[in-house]
Amino acid sequence: MIRVGSATAVRAATIGAGTALTAAIPLTFSANGGPSELDAVVPQDTVSPGLAQVLVAPSNAPVVVALLLAACAFFALRRQWWQAVIMLVVPEIALAVNTWLLKPLWDRQLDDHLAYPSGHTVHLVAVATTFACLVTDLRARIAVATLTVLALIAITPAMAELGYHHPTDVLGGAAAAASMAIGLCWLSEALHARRGP
Repeated sequence: MIRVGSATAVRAATIGAGTALTAAIPLTFSANGGPSELDAVVPQDTVSPGLAQVLVAPSNAPVVVALLLAACAFFALRRQWWQAVIMLVVPEIALAVNTWLLKPLWDRQLDDHLAYPSGHTVHLVAVATTFACLVTDLRARIAVATLTVLALIAITPAMAELGYHHPTDVLGGAAAAASMAIGLCWLSEALHARRGP
């Protein structure tokens, strides 16, 4: 069993690492705004356009919203009302912070939109991370983490192939989402504990 002090240290370290990675990735961006050397690790033609459309599907808004609502229903059906509310709110706050603060801050242009961090990735990873933070079953946490990593492995080359994002946009989005979701869940947990049952 993980002790409270150990859990706190893990949370703090994860938030710090995610924040540091999100801030460090822009240092690799090329001056001309194109793909960086780090982006070249995943070539744009890794998958075909048709396959890319399939692989990118888990990050599409209707799919992510369906996952979000299913996760809320999971807690609501168990009458875990606080968890259901936090499940609904945290990913949307993370998405809003990304859209209105992080994207303009780094101002990475790709075609006609701000690309870094990837909003699709932030939303998906924030939903998965929030659920993993709130659910108490370790097996469920491991399953969610594994499925999320597999989804990111599929999404990254698909985003590059379709010209939606550079691979570093996806990596930065995942790091930003994880750190924000863990931090917001931690904060909400502390506030909930102060209020009492």
